Amino acid sequence: MTEQAKTVALVTGASRGFGAALAEALAPAYHIVAVGRTTGALEELDDRIRAKGGTTTIAPMDITNRDAMATLCRGIHDRWGTLALWAHTAIHAAPLAPAAHLDAKDWSKSLSVNADAVAMLIPFISPLLGTEGEAIFVDDPRAGEKFFGHYGATKAAQMALARSWQAETTRTGPRVHILAPAPMPTATRARFFPGEDRSKLADPAQEAARLLRAIDH
Repeated sequence: MTEQAKTVALVTGASRGFGAALAEALAPAYHIVAVGRTTGALEELDDRIRAKGGTTTIAPMDITNRDAMATLCRGIHDRWGTLALWAHTAIHAAPLAPAAHLDAKDWSKSLSVNADAVAMLIPFISPLLGTEGEAIFVDDPRAGEKFFGHYGATKAAQMALARSWQAETTRTGPRVHILAPAPMPTATRARFFPGEDRSKLADPAQEAARLLRAIDH
């Protein structure tokens, strides 16, 4: 199937971890537009997808850059017209810290990546999805847990935006899905739980396949 014949899925945060796993799981049915900050990791993702017969467009970009995201969305519109699916997995995991000792720079970056970017991207991407498209967000509820102040608060803000959008579009579309993966051995989790036995964690590829089956993909 050619790139033009496939429907298009945008994956933000596709460089590594669950985002890369989702991109690979979606690739048999979609042309993947893979967004991430690490060019090398995106190229490796592209190699893996193409080795299995899939197609990708890699976009090494910072999702907090409004002009870059506007250019990306305009490019998607001009090239393909619409998006069938948007999967958002990009996240910033600041170091764990007591609430009384939160670092201002870590807080600012967490807010920018985890909340502000999503508030920007939903209005940009919603017109591309139209009424028939679908969006995926990944929940990781840490709000209120000790030492998770940066991450827990800003991730909770992200999910509040996603759930509002989900409630607002129930009748009109696009369909908004909130996934809750089992704990996986990602770089984000390693920052939070560096000493745990990673062999007991779920494989990202298997989790991506399981959760996509649950929403009929």
